[in-house]
Amino acid sequence: MNSVELSAAQAAKLEPFLLMAKSARGAGAAKLIENATSAPGVFVFSELLDTPSIQDLSNTPQHAPHFALLELFAYKTYADYAQNKEAFPPLNPAQLTKLRYLSIVSLSTRQRILSYSTLLAALDIGSVRELEDLIIDANYLDVLRGRLDQKQSQLEVEYTIGRDVPPSDVQRLLDDLKSWSQTTASVLSALDDKLASLTAESARAAEEKGAHEEAYASALKEALERSRNERDRDRMGLGNIMGERGGRRIGGMARPDDSMDVDDDMAGPRMRKKAGDAMRTRMTKRNRF
Repeated sequence: MNSVELSAAQAAKLEPFLLMAKSARGAGAAKLIENATSAPGVFVFSELLDTPSIQDLSNTPQHAPHFALLELFAYKTYADYAQNKEAFPPLNPAQLTKLRYLSIVSLSTRQRILSYSTLLAALDIGSVRELEDLIIDANYLDVLRGRLDQKQSQLEVEYTIGRDVPPSDVQRLLDDLKSWSQTTASVLSALDDKLASLTAESARAAEEKGAHEEAYASALKEALERSRNERDRDRMGLGNIMGERGGRRIGGMARPDDSMDVDDDMAGPRMRKKAGDAMRTRMTKRNRF
């Protein structure tokens, strides 16, 4: 059950007492306070405390202790009761247990880790076993959520219900809320400034990136064109060299009689050699006669 559901459930349990308070007077209103402070699941009392018929009790000496009792359960603790028991009507076991639950809630607003020794003294409990049972019951009732650390002898509080705010603390609470609001506004303003700075920086970075990419593309294009032009010049130069070496090549193509000229040039010496050999053979044969 979340905090909203808990608040709704508590309001629903208080509603019958609010309806009865509209017509209750004197002793009837005092009895209504006893019933409300004893009722299971009723842990907030400010609406009942503000009811006109209940407020009237504070002006009657006979019923003023009951009005003080309702104030005790609304925003005070077991220690306040123990210090001045004569100012209140006698409490029954259900009221004492509920007041101890509410006292743990008040203590946890100042300190989230509560030692057993602190709780035993504040709640006037004689044994650790009784204290642990009280805390476990408070967990089941959703008055608080926490973990009992028996090794360290302490209660680690994670969540508690809210309690009523005493009139004397209203101005302090308003001041705290105002201070919190100003701090929050200052933080939000700083975040807005930082966000604006980051946005401007991002825009500059994007602009610089665009300019860099444009310069890179331009340089790449120029390099490609320069490389292509150099290849074209190299091919033209190679063609000219081949034309010069070919001698009688026309436009890079050999003439039909080129090969024949080469063959004739190469055949001349061979033919002259064969003719000389034949002449020497005939002269040798004549000499034999």
